Amino acid sequence: MPRIVGNDIPEKENVDLALTRIYGIGPNNVIDVLKKVGINKNKRAKDLTEKEIASLSKVMRDVKTEGDLRQEVHMNIARHKQIGSYRGKRHAAGLPVRGQQTRTNARTNRGKRKTVGALNKKAFAGAGKKDKKENEKTK
Repeated sequence: MPRIVGNDIPEKENVDLALTRIYGIGPNNVIDVLKKVGINKNKRAKDLTEKEIASLSKVMRDVKTEGDLRQEVHMNIARHKQIGSYRGKRHAAGLPVRGQQTRTNARTNRGKRKTVGALNKKAFAGAGKKDKKENEKTK
């Protein structure tokens, strides 16, 4: 597997798709990088020469990727939490930050459903008896 900017990229994929496996490199960035280096986007990653890999790595050093980018994103979130902005509060609560509705969706951020509501008659009757016993003990 070719190694670029500390990441192994899949050999069987085209170079343009393989480079998107690197955190911080998207389809638009890939087009710009491949134009600078002069590599055809339909070329397979396994067919890259050592010279091409070296030139790709050199161009990729100018783009913020992986650890640096992850650190920047983390620091931005921490800054929002610290200043107490709306976005920071939403991050801290684990809720959607960008205005999405939460009544029916947002399962990714809110987690698994916890059903709250109606009880069947037996469970409801049992809950009432427990409350009476606790009240009698406290008197």
